[in-house]
Amino acid sequence: MIDPKLLRQDPDRLRASQRARGGSESVVDELLVLDEKRRSAITAFETLRAEQKDLGKLVGRAKGAEKQELLEHTKALAAEVKEHEAASKEADAAFTERLRGLGNIIAPEVPVGGEEDFVLLEAIGTPRDFEAEGFTPRDHLELGEILGAIDMERGAKVSGSRFYYLTGQGAELELALINLAMRKALEWGFTPIIPPALVKPAAMEGTGFLGQAAEDVYRLERDDMYLVGTAEVPLAGYHMDEIVESLPKHYVGYSPSYRREAGSYGKDTRGIFRVHWFDKVEMFVYCDPADAEREHHRLLGFEKEFLEALEIPFRVIDVASGDLGLSAARKFDCEAWLPTQQTYREVTSTSNCTDFQARRLNIRGRFEQGTAPLATLNGTLCAVTRIIVMLLENHQQADGSVRVPAALRPYLGRDALLPQQG
Repeated sequence: MIDPKLLRQDPDRLRASQRARGGSESVVDELLVLDEKRRSAITAFETLRAEQKDLGKLVGRAKGAEKQELLEHTKALAAEVKEHEAASKEADAAFTERLRGLGNIIAPEVPVGGEEDFVLLEAIGTPRDFEAEGFTPRDHLELGEILGAIDMERGAKVSGSRFYYLTGQGAELELALINLAMRKALEWGFTPIIPPALVKPAAMEGTGFLGQAAEDVYRLERDDMYLVGTAEVPLAGYHMDEIVESLPKHYVGYSPSYRREAGSYGKDTRGIFRVHWFDKVEMFVYCDPADAEREHHRLLGFEKEFLEALEIPFRVIDVASGDLGLSAARKFDCEAWLPTQQTYREVTSTSNCTDFQARRLNIRGRFEQGTAPLATLNGTLCAVTRIIVMLLENHQQADGSVRVPAALRPYLGRDALLPQQG
């Protein structure tokens, strides 16, 4: 949620941000009207409330007929105060609800446009030339079946489409990746957390996932709880309604992630690239807003280091304004090379959410000038299924085996995944 003062002081900045996001600029004008109504209603209530207090003092000193007259006035005023209090609360609720639907203000550096209007920042690693090596690469599902690592058929039988089993070497590979990711994060100074995968509405809404992303969220209606689509949600909610001391704080969470993949019908239906459930290691930062940009680049650096350790070719993009989520002011994606599609696909992202989520979740930091909303940032370190896809395809051999990169070998206990017999 943006600072209401900014709405009043610089509405043109909000209009420009909405325009860049491809959203409606008129919402800013609606908010200005609602804000004026809210402030007027609050002023009217507070004026009457002050009058009521002053009248109460007079009643205490009055006697006889004067006191009786004041008491009658007090009774009438009390009803009026109650009426204005209700009006001020209603006006405030209407303003707050509308304000929560406004996306974060995009950073000046963000490229303007839609999904294809990103800016390429760098490309790291060189895709293999399989033709020069003398064989046609298999896709990750064919490799997973050869290795006895992925079972989509039984996943669909038990849970439906876009579910899977990781079996044998596949299960071992997931555990190795999680251990490598967590070990890396510990070396970088992150505090590990295993968070709950079910959260209350306040946590889901506070992080911005019940707005434009609501259709992608699983809700347990009977319990009024939500399955998280990322550990970002419970990590952001960790300090909800608190004043946080000793900034910055760096957390790394491991949790399952659940997504309906609404709007992706017919896309990536083969294999485990786009599924309804996967495990993920997520980095999360609370910091002084003045340090948010620096922390954002640090998170990107960690994501790059992890992908480089896995020897996967990838590129880094600055995501365009129209492709940002509600909470992000700026976002970088790392896209890994997928040989069988001859293109780059997203495997990690990191977002600077400035003080947007903190305002919604009522999280404040203690600074020299007092308490104020802090900044939150998130970054994917390892979305396991997508990383498995990239490992299998990029490190496959002609005989169906898959070379294990050196950084992963201590956690997997072997230097290759081998085809299974029978």
